[in-house]
Amino acid sequence: MKFSLALPREALSIPVIRRVLGDALRGLGVSDDCVADILVATSEACTNVIQHARASGNYEVIGCVDDDACVLKIMDWGRGLRKAESDEDRGILSESGRGIKIMRALVDDLNIESVPDAGTVVHLQKRLTWRDEALIRRLERQLMHSAG
Repeated sequence: MKFSLALPREALSIPVIRRVLGDALRGLGVSDDCVADILVATSEACTNVIQHARASGNYEVIGCVDDDACVLKIMDWGRGLRKAESDEDRGILSESGRGIKIMRALVDDLNIESVPDAGTVVHLQKRLTWRDEALIRRLERQLMHSAG
């Protein structure tokens, strides 16, 4: 499954991407814990866009889901990360600045590309775990049965 969503840089876009992505992953049969991790990491990336990208415009979420992984790309065309925003050495009681740590803890691979005044691309990748009744698992069993 592949998808691409262009969303307004508004807080109301975060529940939209959570709903679209969550429903798609659950519909394919991804385990609830895995879906929850992906949704929190994606929400953090989208929140960073809303808080730090340019004042107007859209951002884009591109996703690809196969039988092994969910790969997401969250792109904006804002000012890019500043050094202070990318630092992970904020105090434990800080009210902001934990998004990157949260994303890193929830996904298998996090990569952030940022160019000053050109934007930021956040790459998230998570290995998928499946419910037993997952559509993909049923298709695999049918193919195995018909093959031999």
